[in-house]
Amino acid sequence: MVGYSLLLIVILSLVAYYVGRGSARRFAGGAGSDKVHSLPGYHGAFIAVWVGIPAFVLVVLWASFQGAMLDNLVISSLPQAFTDGKSPAELNLALSEIRNLASGRIFGEPAPEIRAAAERLLAWQHIASWAMVVVAAALMILVLVFARTRIAPRFRARNNVERVLSALMVFCSVVAILTTVGIIVSLLYESIAFFRLVPIHEFLFGLKWEPQIAIRADQVAGAGAFGAVPVFAGTLLISAIALIVAIPIGLFTAIYLVEYADDRVRNVVKPIMEILAGIPTVVFGFFAVLTVAPAIREAGGLMGIATSPNSALAAGFVMGIMIIPFISSLSDDALRSVPRAMRDGSLAMGATASETMTKVLLPAALPGIMGGILLAASRAIGETMIVVMAAGLIATLTINPMDSVTTVTVQIVSMLIGDTSFDSPKTLAAFALGLVLFIVTLGLNILALQIVKKYREQYE
Repeated sequence: MVGYSLLLIVILSLVAYYVGRGSARRFAGGAGSDKVHSLPGYHGAFIAVWVGIPAFVLVVLWASFQGAMLDNLVISSLPQAFTDGKSPAELNLALSEIRNLASGRIFGEPAPEIRAAAERLLAWQHIASWAMVVVAAALMILVLVFARTRIAPRFRARNNVERVLSALMVFCSVVAILTTVGIIVSLLYESIAFFRLVPIHEFLFGLKWEPQIAIRADQVAGAGAFGAVPVFAGTLLISAIALIVAIPIGLFTAIYLVEYADDRVRNVVKPIMEILAGIPTVVFGFFAVLTVAPAIREAGGLMGIATSPNSALAAGFVMGIMIIPFISSLSDDALRSVPRAMRDGSLAMGATASETMTKVLLPAALPGIMGGILLAASRAIGETMIVVMAAGLIATLTINPMDSVTTVTVQIVSMLIGDTSFDSPKTLAAFALGLVLFIVTLGLNILALQIVKKYREQYE
């Protein structure tokens, strides 16, 4: 019912907008209209904002707390004979069974108390959902009536709307900042817990990565080794191959489209290049494992080079193809944003087109080009699907592109699926890898900003 409530909020907000605008038009077009403070649209927006925002907040809070409140009601409604002697874990298990039964997921024959509780939960959910819709509608109607009475020729509707929009933008900014802080804090907290179990020097400088340890008494696994150097080496190897493929192709494509191609060629080539950005990564993964990897393996066999079925070269090459649009599109925009006077002045001084490109356009557009390369590098470092399908899951310490390697993101995914226990080094290692990846990415951003700053001081 949350979806219907949100739809109702949108509809009534639109109705409120037209009601307010229509009311304002009556005195805006009559005598004394020169004394009207705000346009009719601002009056309509004022009513729509005050109708929609409180109702939206109400629905969000209602939906957030409804589940917990109903769970408490369900637990308290269970017969005392059924709950006596049960631990909190057993009660949570019973609650999960009640939820599954209420949602139609039946496993075996539930107990009569569970079935009765599921029926009560369904009835309460139905009542609570409709109550949310009714309360939200009543609130919007009351606010609409009250806000309608505020409409007057000298009412500062524009100021009120702008004040609300400013508060909304501040709220969005605060949410973005708090989200970033929350991510950093969660990474630090879990990483500290990991480093209590595994020494930090072993993690950062160890040469063996085998995180598959037993997390239950009935599991059989090794003792585990958490030296992350092979994982970092695999990430850097695949990313380096991808950038070696993508940077020349993307940059030369942008140079050709800006300086040498006519409009007909540009209108065909640029959209085709940007289609690559819309292809799902799993499709690139299929292409890598079905076409590129066998071709590399056959070529290696013809040249007498031992090649793994899954290789860093296959993953890096396909990843480089994938990130070409990031470099070519942003480099194209950066080169085209260089003032025409700089290009014309260079040509007027007798420079050739290639000299103008290398001595004038490229240095002037370097900040935008660096941004494109940095975005492509971040995309390559964070890619998972292509590496899983084309490079494998085994952490091998090697710089041979023909060997099978893995990356940080692949290991994070593999450690957070299946049986997980957040007091186990196996699971906590994912947060430590994420923290290191975050620090490395932050360092790359700072380095790129310093490079951009240096060239801006030189060429501007």
